[in-house]
Amino acid sequence: MSHIPRKQGHLIRTLTLGSAMMLVVSSVIGSGVFKKVAPMSAELGSPLLVLLCWALAGLITLFGALSNAEIAGMYAGSGGEYVYFKRIYGRFMAFMYGWSVFTVIKTAAVSSIAYVFAQSFNAVISLPRLPEAFEKLSLLGLFRPLENFGVKLLTIMLILVLTFVNTRGLKGGAKLSGYFTWMVGAGLLLTVLAGMLFGNGSPDNLFTTASAMQSDTPGGFGFIKAIFASLLAAFWAYEGWNTIGFLGGEIHQPNKNIPLALMGGMAIIITTYLLVNLTYLYVLPIDNLVGVFRSQNEIAGVTVVRHFAGNSGAFVLSLLILITTFGCTNSTIIMPPRIYQAMANDGLFFKGLVDIHPRFNTPNKALWLQGLWASILVLSGSFDQLTDMLIFVVFFFYGATTLGVFVMRVKEPLVERPYKAWGYPVIPALFIIFCISLVVITCFTNPREAGIGFLLVLSGIPLYYYWNRRNDKEVFK
Repeated sequence: MSHIPRKQGHLIRTLTLGSAMMLVVSSVIGSGVFKKVAPMSAELGSPLLVLLCWALAGLITLFGALSNAEIAGMYAGSGGEYVYFKRIYGRFMAFMYGWSVFTVIKTAAVSSIAYVFAQSFNAVISLPRLPEAFEKLSLLGLFRPLENFGVKLLTIMLILVLTFVNTRGLKGGAKLSGYFTWMVGAGLLLTVLAGMLFGNGSPDNLFTTASAMQSDTPGGFGFIKAIFASLLAAFWAYEGWNTIGFLGGEIHQPNKNIPLALMGGMAIIITTYLLVNLTYLYVLPIDNLVGVFRSQNEIAGVTVVRHFAGNSGAFVLSLLILITTFGCTNSTIIMPPRIYQAMANDGLFFKGLVDIHPRFNTPNKALWLQGLWASILVLSGSFDQLTDMLIFVVFFFYGATTLGVFVMRVKEPLVERPYKAWGYPVIPALFIIFCISLVVITCFTNPREAGIGFLLVLSGIPLYYYWNRRNDKEVFK
């Protein structure tokens, strides 16, 4: 019997500039805008420094987006940085990026954002828990997969349901993210207006230092450490801006629209974060926000709204957090599988992931593999640690992409550049310097997270040589 090859689908260009910009916004705005002001307040003790770190993190992120958009415009195929690194540095560096995305950068992000959704749901409607004896069962003495099982089960269900939705077609998933993004934007705008008009806040709150800091202000390296710890918290809230590049093969006029989507989306995000956090710090004294951080059981945004709108207002914001994290989980799921499909197409990942669904034109197998691994991370209970390492790992690759702007100006000066990096060479150089500084300082301030992050990235090296050697053998058969 002759073998009839399975019909292959193909990625199609269904996304407009507006849809791409909304995906940038929905990929970024998640739990961070509601939670990160508390740990930043505890680190810095000064409302003005907290706002400065939000603005500085946004500015640095914008510098990265403005720089990396040049590379995104030049090589606007599906796969994002994987495609860029393959062109700039070769197959090995491209694989290491893709492997890092799969093992920690994006799967950990999916797990943690979905987990915040389940936690918020649990605050509204209590989820069941297993008997204590089951919850204490450990795996290898490190993980407790059954602990807080109701929350974990809902988290996994959300990941798998949204994975299924996105296997049915990109346009539907993008529309879903767009609807939720508009709802979240309206909710955050209402929070700002209500807080400023009816929150009984005071301008004095913005200029009052936390009580603990008045007697014990960190100096020298301690101050630098506090600034970088706060920036890391803010960067988690800004993470996800680059993933629109993964969909280059599915965006109309990608060379033009990807840079525009990056810049427009980041402008919306930075403005939103500054307004929302200004509202938090205007309504509540910073000591209250430090208390939220120490309690470990509260969400800063909910506490602020409860202060001026009571339990009913806190309930409404909890629903908004559900909507926000639902939409952000969906957007985070959409994009990375395009990397895994591109890797498989190059013979550098599992063979089956090369398939594009013949009807829905989506990388179905890559989507399901991502969903499975993200679910395992949820059960391991280790995703909080993974997200601590996420920023450390991802900024190494952000810096490498920006360095590629300089490399390709030398290697391929005649290639068309629909967009050229704004402020070149100063802005890209400043961003690279910051990336190096963040990586080095994190090695000193968070050596455990840095070490584990390096190990996860380096674990891909033997797999690269295995897949690369197998691919070479098949080529010469």
